[in-house]
This record gives sequence, C-alpha cells and structure tokens, in this order.
Amino acid sequence: MKSDIEIALAAEKDPITEVAKQIGLEGDDIELYGKYKAKISADVWNRVKNNPDGKLILVTAINPTPAGEGKSTTTVGLGDALNRMGKKVVIALREPSLGPCFGVKGGAAGGGYAQVVPMEDINLHFTGDFHAITTAHNLLAAMLDNHLQQGNELGIDPRQVLFRRVVDLNDRALRNIVIGLGGKAQGVPRQNGFDITVASEIMAILCLANDIKDLKKRLGNILVAYTYDNKPVYARDLKAEGSMTVLLKDAIKPNLVQTLEHTPAFIHGGPFANIAHGCNSVQATKYGLKLADIVITEAGFGADLGAEKFFDLKCRFAGLKPAATVIVATVRALKYNGGVARADLGQENLAALEKGFANLEKHIENVAKFGVPAVVAINRFPTDTEAELNLIRQKCEAAGAEVALSEVWAKGGEGGIELAEKVLKTIENKPSNFKPLYELEVPVKGKIETIAKEVYGADGVLFTKEAEKSIALFESLGLGNYPICMAKTQYSLSDDPALLARPTGFTITVREVRASVGAGFLVAITGEIMTMPGLPKRPAAEVIDIDDNGVITGLF
Repeated sequence: MKSDIEIALAAEKDPITEVAKQIGLEGDDIELYGKYKAKISADVWNRVKNNPDGKLILVTAINPTPAGEGKSTTTVGLGDALNRMGKKVVIALREPSLGPCFGVKGGAAGGGYAQVVPMEDINLHFTGDFHAITTAHNLLAAMLDNHLQQGNELGIDPRQVLFRRVVDLNDRALRNIVIGLGGKAQGVPRQNGFDITVASEIMAILCLANDIKDLKKRLGNILVAYTYDNKPVYARDLKAEGSMTVLLKDAIKPNLVQTLEHTPAFIHGGPFANIAHGCNSVQATKYGLKLADIVITEAGFGADLGAEKFFDLKCRFAGLKPAATVIVATVRALKYNGGVARADLGQENLAALEKGFANLEKHIENVAKFGVPAVVAINRFPTDTEAELNLIRQKCEAAGAEVALSEVWAKGGEGGIELAEKVLKTIENKPSNFKPLYELEVPVKGKIETIAKEVYGADGVLFTKEAEKSIALFESLGLGNYPICMAKTQYSLSDDPALLARPTGFTITVREVRASVGAGFLVAITGEIMTMPGLPKRPAAEVIDIDDNGVITGLF
C-alpha cells in the first residue's frame, strides 16, 4: 500500500479554476495561489449571501487513541461519496498546524484515498495564513513591550501582562521565558512565554469573524494586560488593531482546494480543540452553505471537545443549525478503551470491545443533548472481525444511532456510499432540533459545571483560588455572559488522560480562566493541559525528507 504522501503526489489534480466552477465560482471570484490553490474574493459574499443555505453535517469522533480514528479521512470520504451520488457538496476543514506535522500526530488532510490535495502544501505553509496570524499576534506583543519601554503612558503593570507570544511549532523550551534582559536599552525585563499559534486568540478571532470590519473590531478587543490600578488594557488602547488587520487582510479569505476525487474543499483556520475552539472558519462554512447543497465539516478531537465547542461556540456565534452529526469510531480504538494493549488490538476481543463501547455510547448521548441526530461511522480496519462489527452495530442501534461501515481510506468515495446513504436518510427523516447546552445568562461557574457534568460525566468541578479570582474579575468587567471554551485533555472524558472509556466518580479541576474578549469567550484551563505542546522522543521531523528532485517523503 502506498503511503499518504505517495498517493497525494501521484494524484491527477484538476486546475482549481475547474474545481471552482463546480460551485458556481468564475475567474474573478478566486485569487490564484498557483494551479491548485485559491482564495475566495471578498466580493463573492455580496453575490451569494441571499442564496438558500444547504445542509450542514458535522463529523466528530470518540476520544482519540494511539489506535487511530480517522475523523478527517471520514469527512473527506463522505464528501466524495456524496459527490459520486450527484450531490452538490463542499467539504470544510481546518488548516493543519506545523507543530503536530513535525511532532507525532501528523497532518490533517485526510489519509489513504480520502485526502485533500495538494496534501504537501496544505500540511506545510499552504497560503501563509498561519504565518500571518503568528506575525499579527507577535506584532501586538512587540507593541505592548515597546509601550512599556517608551514611558508606559497607560500605566501597564508588567506583572499583569496577559498576552504571550506564539510560534507554530511544538517547543516546550519556550513555555516560560524571561525577556528584556541585557540592560536598559533592551526592554523591560519580565516573565513571558510562548503558546502554539493554533492557541492564539487571533486564530480564534479570524475563525469567528464575519468580515474584515468584524475582524478589526475583535482584534481591538483583545485584553492584553492590567494597569497598576487593575484597569483592563486592550489592543485598541495600544492602537494595534489597524496594523494587525492589514497583516490579516488575505488570511481572512477562505482557501479553496480539492479532494483526490475533485470535490471542492474549503480549508481555512485551524484552532486546536483541546486548547481552543477546534473549528474551521465561520466564513468558509457560510460560503459552503451558500454555494452547495451539503457542507461536511469537522471539529477537532472527540465530541466532548470539538463537537461541544462547535455547538456551543461556533453555531451560537454564527447562527448555524447543523442537520446531523457523524461520530467516527473504530473497533481498534474501542478495544483500546476496553483495556487492550496496543500490540494486541488486531486480535478479536468482544469483551474488551463491549467495555470500550461505553466511550462511544457517551458521545452518542452527548450529541443527543444538543438535539442533533447522529450517525456512527465505523472506520473499518483489515483486522476487524464480523463478530466485532456486528456487536458495534447492535449496540449503536440500541443507543438510538444509525450506523454504517466506512472504508474510505482504502476505497475513497466508493467506500463511503453506505455512510452517505445513512446520512441522507437521517437528514431527510430525522429533524434537527439543535439548541446550545446552556444559556449565556447562567453564571460562569454554572456554565463550566454544566459542561463538566453533562458532557464529561463529572460529579463536579474544583476551582483553584486563581480561577475563582479570575472569574470574579471577569464578571465585574461585564464578561460573565460569555460562553465557555474548555481547555482539556483530548484523551479522556475527564481531565486525566489515563481514565479511558467512560470514567465515573471524578471531578474536573479548573486551574486557570482566561478572557478571550476579542473572540468572545472565556477559556477554562483544566488539569495539566498545555497551550504549548512539546516534541516526542522521536518526532516526525526525523523522517520527513526531500530528494534532489523535490519529492517529499515521510509526511503523513
């Protein structure tokens, strides 16, 4: 079997101008980045904004495991299957971060014969959006430190600077640093640190902004520090929002590419779901809904993170109403949740599978809490036995969810026909009664407790003194009606990555709460979650290479 990069490099791609025509876009509607990538012109929205909306399908998953789940692969394959069935469909995905590409997770362009291409570009620099976000973020950081150096007219307390720097790599050495050393001319010494770019509030802002005017306003609302008398200081107070918006003038435009089967795909924005809100841009999704009959999108990690934030944050902000949700699971991953060692996942084990099914069952229940009908996609592996597949089918049906086998990794769109048929049947016969999980008027702690108890299954929430203090401050600043973005490990329903399947009898610890005023939500940081990942002992960067002819290997 060829590797993902070998399949992608061998693919025959259509010129992006031809892909654009599938959804009614002509030459002046797109801005070319070579032959196979383009951005959508800002002028297109005025022409299409009154079109009726298509149906929005969310693809989510169980909690990720080393066994693999295949959420992005399923998203791409489902789109290709619907395209084969004559549906006018658009796929809407996030852009991959360089951190996991060179770390352990790999890229996020799908896999096997269900990929978006050019995969090597998408997983690397693409159209430069992440670099623009990184630069805009660090410009604000530089202007803040320059303000401290140049007399500190605003009276900013260097001990209460909230805004960190970012880089789109996994680099644990930058988590906590001291800047401004070397004497008076080198700046004001203070403790600082780096987050990964996908955790930047500017990433979230770009993905939630409706247009460039909204983008500029949100950038100005970024809370960067407090003064010596504890007054908030915003990016607009530093007069930074104009120049930041200039740096993002092209990055805000959605990117258009294609799948291996030439289905149009918008790939735009890329916040992580464990430390940010985990969804592609509102603009890309809305363009898709106006240009196609069906939009297939995905949200990061398991339904406890990406799907919850998709429903409670993105859909709330953008006025979206999803028609159905696909929950991706694998026999291997469920057996892993049932206690089977990774080396033994290829052996039939119905007892472990039944035990691990509790994780999938909880995600089915969670999606139902939002009023959205669910279809379970079993991403099939060669080692799956008929007895194991039948057991999952029976238990999914007992839990009230449609279920379909997906073989898109090996067969592309052809392998997703059964799933596509189940999705179409669901959106035709089961109305979506979507509603967010909580009302905004609920106090901050109440909203966090609702997510922890209803979605994670926790008994309660423990707030540290620092978190309690921050919540009280934010409520005094009028931010108490903001929705919540939970930062939590992706590997467990709890905040302890070691607790697999469906843990019970646990509490969630909120150690810190941050205000993302520009994005419009509060971030509750739980457990040991990090906003700057580190590289593993053997990072993927060790095997990624390029030969004398420019052919890339090792990228996945």
